[in-house]
Amino acid sequence: MKLTNLRALVAAIEEGSLRAAGKRLGVSQPALTKLIRELERELATTLLVRSTTGVVATAQGMVMYGRAVAAERELAQAVEQIRQLDGHMTGALTIGAVPLAVMLLVPETLRTFGSAFPGIQLRISEELYIAQLTRLRKGEVDIALGPLPPELPPGEFVVETLMPITMVPVVRKGDPLAQAGSLRDLALAPWVYTGASSDSGYAKTLFELHGLAAPPAGALVNSTLGLLSIVASGKCVGLLPQQIAAHPIATQYLDTIQLAEGPLRLTLCALTRTDVHLKPSVRHFMAHLHRAAHHLAQDDSL
Repeated sequence: MKLTNLRALVAAIEEGSLRAAGKRLGVSQPALTKLIRELERELATTLLVRSTTGVVATAQGMVMYGRAVAAERELAQAVEQIRQLDGHMTGALTIGAVPLAVMLLVPETLRTFGSAFPGIQLRISEELYIAQLTRLRKGEVDIALGPLPPELPPGEFVVETLMPITMVPVVRKGDPLAQAGSLRDLALAPWVYTGASSDSGYAKTLFELHGLAAPPAGALVNSTLGLLSIVASGKCVGLLPQQIAAHPIATQYLDTIQLAEGPLRLTLCALTRTDVHLKPSVRHFMAHLHRAAHHLAQDDSL
């Protein structure tokens, strides 16, 4: 099984057209068709079928597509790692981070790491809760920055503690719910849940920590802007990192609720995979992350 055949299949599925796939790979349509037919003969199955708009993958084709994409990604990372081990600090580093990390830790880390390793391209994607773990498992990100979820199987990832996070409830500025004294006063209010479903998220964690049922989900979001917009509209209660809730821009539109139970306290961690050898650039970035967290802790203590 050759990489050229796998790349032909990946291109055909992603483009939905043999002609477009051939153009993408710089080969003729007949040559690309031949590569895919060779792969089908080797596997003794059909991977693509024609549609009214081009081609679509069969179930077998989608299985091979997923494996081919993962294999190509792993090989590219291996080449990058070998070059870095040889002293050529080039390539890319992909980071998935929660908003607080993007706001506080990432800028300083980018400044110092970027100065030390200008040949490394950094890609930062913001993720709420710990949804980026799915991308970490797939190898789509090199490092995930977020609170450690309690349901995470021990030993699945290498976990390094960076700093504490304090999550506070917020509502639209002037909302009567801002005067709530306890979680029970907010139990019937709709909350913004962060993540893919209302079965997880900070709101559920906060209520269950104090022996209360999770509040109703007024909205599900996966972006800071979405959460801020919904809460500022007056429809829901939300949870934000204290540093973000106290930002001058946020305080124009939001009130922080002071609860008897106190805020939700979490720990920001950096997670990497255990089943791969880390690229030198990952290890260096982790060192710069710890340095930024240390400086932030010193500033907060002043």
